[in-house]
Amino acid sequence: MALQCGIVGLPNVGKSTLFNSLSNAKAQAANFPFCTIEPNVGVITVPDERLSKLVEIDRPKKVVPTTIEIVDIAGLVKGASKGEGLGNKFLGNIRNTDAIIHVLRCFDGDVTHVDGSVDPVRDKEVIDMELQLKDLETVESRIGKVKKQAETGGDREAKAVYDILLKYQTALQKGLNARTVELGKEERRMVNDLNLLTDKPVLYVCNVDEGSAVGGNVYTEKVRSAVTDGELLVVAAGIEAEIAELEDYEERQMFLHDLGLEESGVSRLIKGAYRLLDLQTYFTTGADESRAWTFTRGMKAPQTAGIIHTDFEKGFIRAEVIKYDDYVRLGSEKACREAGKIAVEGKEYVVQDGDIMHFLFNV
Repeated sequence: MALQCGIVGLPNVGKSTLFNSLSNAKAQAANFPFCTIEPNVGVITVPDERLSKLVEIDRPKKVVPTTIEIVDIAGLVKGASKGEGLGNKFLGNIRNTDAIIHVLRCFDGDVTHVDGSVDPVRDKEVIDMELQLKDLETVESRIGKVKKQAETGGDREAKAVYDILLKYQTALQKGLNARTVELGKEERRMVNDLNLLTDKPVLYVCNVDEGSAVGGNVYTEKVRSAVTDGELLVVAAGIEAEIAELEDYEERQMFLHDLGLEESGVSRLIKGAYRLLDLQTYFTTGADESRAWTFTRGMKAPQTAGIIHTDFEKGFIRAEVIKYDDYVRLGSEKACREAGKIAVEGKEYVVQDGDIMHFLFNV
């Protein structure tokens, strides 16, 4: 399951520094706007201690963690929705992502701010407004196309779509994001092709100085008060860049410990992106391979089997399921089988986070 998150923010807030920490790809980090002209894409391994434990137990020939794609999108500016700066192209790049990582500058320093002063709430509102204006343009364009069908009364779905569009229009005109509009599952299906920018889940990342990495600061508290429709994470991108340069795992852990951090910001960010998109992980493991697979919470066994291969879903017979804790406690599939800890599940089984799966199928 390909998952892509776009890093956005005003110029010089620390996007590229954070991206460099996330990925082996090196986006240019410079003290001027638009240093990232083309979107940089990095494929990042998702940290999961459970996979590491399975590898310790099975010592497989191959290990395949799950991954996430991070796109470093150039800094947006006021007027981007009307093409200012490099706006239209980058709004298109955001549209292609599954979720948005919105970086906000929450530190003082010598790096030039595009608006001359540090004010993360103002910066948040600038980008929110540009994305809302673009969404309003999209919604009003669609309203123009379906209004006549809806008002004649003969097309019930057109009427329903029209009503949903009016809800979006009202929210956006009030300066609210599209994600604040509450819709049912069927309503979302009807307008899914709109792909609104402000309907995407968002993780606000407060980029702070080293001294604020643990407890945040006055800027992060202001952001926390302003965020009502997304998650918030405090990260010191400068520290993350230093951690990324350390090759040894133990060195990294000592560095974090010295700073009073239990886990790196990068690790918390990736896990936050997973929560944002309601994603979970199941595993397949054995002597040949231990592998993590990403699925959406609530998926049933045949759907999750289809993530491995479409034939697994088409010819699904049953799934053998071992709970992660049982596998770790007993130490092997054989021991789990002998202890009666392998459950046989059918097509209606809802796969749980951490399940170790073996699918039986026939095509």
